[in-house]
Amino acid sequence: MWSQPYRKDDVELGGARLYPTMLESPDLRWAFIRKIYVIISIQLLLTAAVAAVVITVHPISHFFATTGAGLAVYILLIITPFIVMWPLYYYYQKHPLNYFLLAIFTLSLAFVVGFTCSYTNGKVILESVILTAAVVVSLTLYTFWAAKRGHDFNFLGPFLFGALLVLVLFSFIQILFPLGRISVMIYGCLASIIFCGYIVYDTYNLIKRYSYDEFIWAAVSLYLDIINLFLSLLTFFRAADS
Repeated sequence: MWSQPYRKDDVELGGARLYPTMLESPDLRWAFIRKIYVIISIQLLLTAAVAAVVITVHPISHFFATTGAGLAVYILLIITPFIVMWPLYYYYQKHPLNYFLLAIFTLSLAFVVGFTCSYTNGKVILESVILTAAVVVSLTLYTFWAAKRGHDFNFLGPFLFGALLVLVLFSFIQILFPLGRISVMIYGCLASIIFCGYIVYDTYNLIKRYSYDEFIWAAVSLYLDIINLFLSLLTFFRAADS
């Protein structure tokens, strides 16, 4: 009985392995992954709904753009995600507080996305949404395929962090000393490439590194990657369309 050869369809395995050296239960890891993508889907739907309201109800965008109170609220919405991440770091395992903080985080970003899109051509928004969806799905499938064949993406971490620092400095320079439409297009293109790398890296961490208790952080990481990719593509297409 004990000398039977290993079989991929062995019911005791509990499901298909995600990578060659996997020792944990595949069923538990797949359940964890499904939970993350359900949370991200809800976040994206909520973001799309809030952004659609901000875009279609013109008094909202008018309030943000033309009044001092609106500007103050907009600045508050921009810094709210950074503020919320601190308590979220300490209470990510405390239910239901973790979901409440995640909802605040998502809603504040959704309003920022909506306001960003409110002064953008509808064609540009549609192009950015379609390309973002195609890239996210393609990179996700590629990362799962590559991980199953033993590819390691840990090396991306330091390079992506350094690239993100350069991108942040580039954005500050662009704010203080506007360099024109071409520089904005270059910024959007570089940012899109960087966040494509982050999608691969964070998806790989989802497969191998995140513990089952870190589902909130896993969802936040991938959600931010997707939103930043969308905003980067929006920046590029908007500059190209102007």
